[in-house]
Amino acid sequence: MLDASSGPLHPVARDTLLAAVEVGWADPARLHAEGRRARALLDRSREIVAAGLGVRPGEVSFLPSGPTALARAVDGLAYAARRRGARTVASAVEHSAVLVPGRARAAAADDASLFAEVAVDPLGRLDLDAWRSALAVPGTVVAALQSANGEVGTRQPLAAARDAAAAHGTPLVVDATASLGRDDVPADWDVLVGDARSWGGPPLGVLVVREGVRWHWSEARADVEHGRADVTPWVPLALAAAEAWQQTSATGPADRQVTRALVDDIRRAASAVPDTVVVGDPDDRLPHVVTFSSLYVDGETVVGALDTAGFAVASGSACTSSTLEPSHVLAAMGVLTHGNVRVTLPLPAVSPLLADDVSEFTAAIAPTVRAVRDQLGVGDL
Repeated sequence: MLDASSGPLHPVARDTLLAAVEVGWADPARLHAEGRRARALLDRSREIVAAGLGVRPGEVSFLPSGPTALARAVDGLAYAARRRGARTVASAVEHSAVLVPGRARAAAADDASLFAEVAVDPLGRLDLDAWRSALAVPGTVVAALQSANGEVGTRQPLAAARDAAAAHGTPLVVDATASLGRDDVPADWDVLVGDARSWGGPPLGVLVVREGVRWHWSEARADVEHGRADVTPWVPLALAAAEAWQQTSATGPADRQVTRALVDDIRRAASAVPDTVVVGDPDDRLPHVVTFSSLYVDGETVVGALDTAGFAVASGSACTSSTLEPSHVLAAMGVLTHGNVRVTLPLPAVSPLLADDVSEFTAAIAPTVRAVRDQLGVGDL
């Protein structure tokens, strides 16, 4: 299993989830004993995640999913600043939860300028000069940028990007759904978004709003997740997310060393295949993500062939691969968009045979691509 973008639960978090179903099933808003116990467990989960992120518990809210939290993060900033403007600036490689609603809002207003997509370089890194120019346009009230791209792994220059946004009084949403638990926690943000799946937890979004940041959801209910959600989180999910965070944090440095070395092996093996390119920054990147693209084949066919060989990988953008459309990330980078294979290594704790799996996978890359090309009658041209 080499596609952990929505990966398995950490084994300890799985045990916690099962146990929590027995003790944390009640509505934490209720005043009966079971409800009070659920509230205490939810509060403790929030405290654990907040401590790991270096923030106050009151700044942390749990939402149904990472994409939900990401869309909510942008909406809350835009609504709070609606009297000053309605323009959002984002990189061209952001998650579809940012790009699709942003384009839709601009189209609904018949004003393309309300959503600016800033270019990236061939490694997938933000063009800072273009970013600064976009932020300087009057009416800009939200900026959104990933900590690192979940498809190619390239880290973004968050410190410089936030400084540029702050110079214009524009708060920065940082999408860390691909990096939390697998890389250092970002420091440069006003609103932070994560997804517990990235650190071996269950599907649960995390929305963090720094104190003092003007943020208000248009449909807020003050009694639900600090006014940032309309559904009280299911306590067992929060407990499992918190346990997964603790487990992953304890092994984080060692895990990163292991996965970075394994990704290096994949990069070397893929680069050795004729007419194949490994994309993204080779060094300043997430330790567990890699994408490569091969000419003359389509990614879905290669993924299918690898699946038959026993390897679960993916193709297309990490947030839109189900559409079978070319990767918007690779297109924005100006690199080959077809024939791409995306590998997101799981945590070593959920895949004890990870090193062996990667070794077998690297040996299979070249013959698999060659076999697909032979089927299409193109060979290694």
